Amino acid sequence: MSDLVFGLDTFGDVPEDDFGKPVSHAAAIRQVVDEAVLADDLGVDVIALGEHHRPEYSVSTPETVLAGIATRTSRIRLSSGVTVLSSDDPVRVFQRFATVDALSHGRAEVILGRGSFTESFPLFGYDLADYDVLFEERIELFAKLLDEQPVTWSGTTRAPLTDADVFPKTESGHLTTWVGVGGSPQSVVRTARYGLPLMLAIIGGAPDRFAPYIDLYRRAADQLGTTAHPVGMHSPGFIADTDEEAKELFWPHYRVMRDRIGALRGWPPIRRTEFDSEVEHGSLYIGSPETVARRMAGAIRSLGVGRFDLIYTAGAQPVSARMRAVELYGSRVIPMVRDILAS
Repeated sequence: MSDLVFGLDTFGDVPEDDFGKPVSHAAAIRQVVDEAVLADDLGVDVIALGEHHRPEYSVSTPETVLAGIATRTSRIRLSSGVTVLSSDDPVRVFQRFATVDALSHGRAEVILGRGSFTESFPLFGYDLADYDVLFEERIELFAKLLDEQPVTWSGTTRAPLTDADVFPKTESGHLTTWVGVGGSPQSVVRTARYGLPLMLAIIGGAPDRFAPYIDLYRRAADQLGTTAHPVGMHSPGFIADTDEEAKELFWPHYRVMRDRIGALRGWPPIRRTEFDSEVEHGSLYIGSPETVARRMAGAIRSLGVGRFDLIYTAGAQPVSARMRAVELYGSRVIPMVRDILAS
C-alpha cells in the first residue's frame, strides 16, 4: 500500500498556550507553519489548510499560509482544504495557487468546495440566493483554466472572458485540483463530469455509509467518459500517547466548537455519550497511535480510498498537544496503517 497518500488538515483553529489562554491569530498562523514543517520532516504527504472567516479560526487565505510553508519545507504537498470557490474569483484562485506551485517547485494543489459556513458570501458581496449557481459557474470556469490556454467563457456571476490568457503558468502545465464533497450526489456527479478527483468530507457516522458515493463517482465517470481518480477522504481526529489522554485533551474543546456550530444550525448540544460513540464506531479517529491506526486502516480498507487526511485540530487544543499529535501521526500512525493494510 505504498501508493496510499496521508495528509493532515487544519482550519488554523486558534489554540491555547501552556497557561490555557488563547493565542493571537498571528501566533496561530505561525503555529500552523511550525506544524507543517514538523509534518514535512516526518514524511507526511500533504498539509491541507481550510478557508474560514470566523473568530475561532486563523486561516482565511490558505494559499498565503501555504506560500510561507513552501519556503520552509522541501517535500510535503501544499493544499487547501477547502478553497470556497463560490465566493472567490476562479482566475485569482488559479493565479494564487500557480504562484504557490512556483514557490514550492510543483507541490501545490487546490481542493475546491462550497464551504460548510456562509460568512464569506456577505463578506465579499455575494447573495446566498445564488449559492448553487455561483459554484456551478465558477467550477466550469476553473476547469477551463486548468488547461492553461486562452479561455473564452461567459456566465451570470462574473464578467465574461474572451481569449483571456492567465498567468503565471505552472511549470508542469498541471495544477492538481480536487473537489471537496460533503455528501451530495449531485456534487459527486459534477466532480466526475469535470474529470477531477473527489475528496469526501466524512465527519460523522460510520465511514462505510459513504461507499455508495464512491460507487456513484466511478459509475458517473465511466458513463461520462472521464477519469475516475483514486478517491480521498478527510475526517477529524486527535492522537496522544494513550486513548484516555487523547479523548480528554480533545473533548472539552471539541464540545465548545461543536456546540457553537450546532447553535447556528439548530442542533442540540452534543452529549459525551455521542462523542464516545463516534470515537468508537464513527468518524472521530481519536486515541493512541495504535487505536487510530487500526481505525484508519479499517476505513481505508472498507471504502477503498487512496488518500486519508486527518483533520487534527477541532477547537482550541493546546499548542504542545497539537505538536505531539502531528509527531505521532507522522512517526507512528502512518507506518502502522501501512503495515496493517499490507498484512
